[in-house]
Amino acid sequence: MKQTFIILFAIVVIAACAPQRPVKDCPTYAEAADPSPDSLAGWNAVESGLHASIGSIDHLYTKSSIPSAETKNNWEGSAWQGERVSAQLVLWNKEATDQVECVFSDFKSSGGETLPASVAQARFVRYVLTDEFADGCGKRQPENFAASLSPDVLDPLECFDMEPQTARPVWVTIDIPLGTAPGTYTSTMQLFAAGKKHSSFTFNVEVLPRILPPASEWSFHLDLWQNPYAVARVHGVEPWSEAHWNALHPLMKMLAEAGQKVITATLNNRPWGGQTEDAYGSMIGWTKKADGNWQYDYTIFDKWVQFMMDLGIKSQINCYSMVPWGNELYYFDEKTGGEIKIKADPGTKEYAAMWVPFLHDFTLHLEQKGWKEITRIAMDERAPAEMQAMLKLLSETAPGLGVALADNHKSYKLYPDQLVDLCVAHGSVVEPDDRQYRKSKGYVTTWYVCCADVFPNIFTFSQPEEAAFIGWYTSAAGFDGFLRWAYNSWVKEPLLDSRFRTWPAGDTYVVYPDARSSIRFERLREGIQDAEKIRMLREELQNDTSAEAKEKLELLNQTVALFNSTEKPDNLEELMAQGKQVLEQLSR
Repeated sequence: MKQTFIILFAIVVIAACAPQRPVKDCPTYAEAADPSPDSLAGWNAVESGLHASIGSIDHLYTKSSIPSAETKNNWEGSAWQGERVSAQLVLWNKEATDQVECVFSDFKSSGGETLPASVAQARFVRYVLTDEFADGCGKRQPENFAASLSPDVLDPLECFDMEPQTARPVWVTIDIPLGTAPGTYTSTMQLFAAGKKHSSFTFNVEVLPRILPPASEWSFHLDLWQNPYAVARVHGVEPWSEAHWNALHPLMKMLAEAGQKVITATLNNRPWGGQTEDAYGSMIGWTKKADGNWQYDYTIFDKWVQFMMDLGIKSQINCYSMVPWGNELYYFDEKTGGEIKIKADPGTKEYAAMWVPFLHDFTLHLEQKGWKEITRIAMDERAPAEMQAMLKLLSETAPGLGVALADNHKSYKLYPDQLVDLCVAHGSVVEPDDRQYRKSKGYVTTWYVCCADVFPNIFTFSQPEEAAFIGWYTSAAGFDGFLRWAYNSWVKEPLLDSRFRTWPAGDTYVVYPDARSSIRFERLREGIQDAEKIRMLREELQNDTSAEAKEKLELLNQTVALFNSTEKPDNLEELMAQGKQVLEQLSR
């Protein structure tokens, strides 16, 4: 009897000491219904209970399909100080599983160094409706395009309730702090289900003896266009109210941490017409006084620019646009007491009457703020005739203002000394002599993709490695950086349905409300980090005259050259792995 009591007591003690989590609710939003579930998935053959494995960051796991991943509970990777690295788990179950949680321990090295568990973050991947590339740009009726659910949203929930017969990826990021001693750091991530420990996963990250500086110091010229008006609509707040600024802060901070260099600002109302769900307003108030003189209110413009600068985005201010869509301009007329809309084509007297007084006043204001040198009058895909007329007036009226152009007309040669910031459409060639000339002048030369480009792109149906490829292609093709519209021009219900009325799904945004990141955005940031590492290694090796350095430089250049392709490589995943392996080898 005594022996039986001891055994029972031991069982109770062991059970009490087993890792457990407090019972809690896991509130969240409901995802859209799956329009194309996997009808062939054999869920009935799956063993009961929650299943989990380390997966691949290059794979999009279908919600209704059983993952084919072989069960794996160990992850290994390497990183520089200051770098973020990613991993992906995939969970699946036949029956519903409540309160799924991921809990990391501290990262410890064999040398006794410790990184806090907080350097790792596990976010549940949420599914969003997407479509297909088809013909790219053009009006879209949802019923005419294949629809599916794509895993993209990264939701920082404490816990998650899994539906039956579903897969659920978990995206893991590990941020290596600056000042971390080199060595291999190990953490155990415990997976809990319904408050009880389910399984453990080991994460080993080797910190290499290299330093990636803060994102504000990266050379990569990233220009993702911001839309603060979309934030106001989705969050249901008054534009430029305190609540609006509070909603903008974490979203734009996330952009700054990815190395963003450019502030998107507007000179007048609706520079892109109504092509987005939320048309851009003017950040500058234009008032025509009763006596015919003009008055300009820069309050919102100044607050927005300073707000972004305080977050670390301070290299450039791109002001849209002196050639707006439809050449329509808006102002408040004091005589009539209402808003006036006029059409003023570049080269006309109406155009000059609007822009000459503004440019004089705007230039003076920029000088007073100390922003003139970094401000650009920005244009998006404008025709050469309009550009030439605009540039003539600008050079005569405000010759000190630089110009930025997203050029899809291959017209940059027409104005070689006015485009301080040139961004060419994917596949366009900036000739070597022109590139060298621009570099000698300190001009920026970047590239962009849009709804017309099937690869590489960051639609919600694009393969994840395409986003990382962008950074490698930028380095291989000799560009200074990359432009994409848009960072957050959200559709009606961005968390549920990424499709839009005129372009492939996900074309208008790459992050989600409440500063939720995405698989696409994390992989894009990864590629930018790689581009910075390539640049730093190349500079170091070029300055080293040893035979060993020459050999390493040749290996680096040969490897990077493999990415100088405008077509999708047949072996993209293998190519990315090869590039990563060489970077790691040269970083030791």
